[in-house]
Amino acid sequence: MVGAVERITQNRVVQLFQNELGYTYLGDWQYRKNNSNIEEDLLTAYLTRKGYDTAQIARAIYELKTIANNFSDNLYRTNKNVYALLRYGADIKTAVGKKTEKVHFIDWKNFADNDFAIAEEVTIK
Repeated sequence: MVGAVERITQNRVVQLFQNELGYTYLGDWQYRKNNSNIEEDLLTAYLTRKGYDTAQIARAIYELKTIANNFSDNLYRTNKNVYALLRYGADIKTAVGKKTEKVHFIDWKNFADNDFAIAEEVTIK
């Protein structure tokens, strides 16, 4: 639970992200069901806007979720592997005989063309 003074500061930070940096406000997710470290709907919308097809998106998100939720590795290795996917993209092959293509989760060349959002009090179980 957030105290009154912390709430004032948090409101100011949210306003900064929204008004100064142009982030989309997603809300207070403290009690939101099915919070995840990967927001599949938001990521799907972004990748669709970037021109990837449904098969590429499904495979890329599957790969990202598999790596991000790998609890058999230590945290350092898992974070390193997630970073590599975010930085360099996922090698995706959607069918036998098709070329492997890169699916980029972040547009590093046109940074302003990415989607930015802020959510408060995200709890993941």
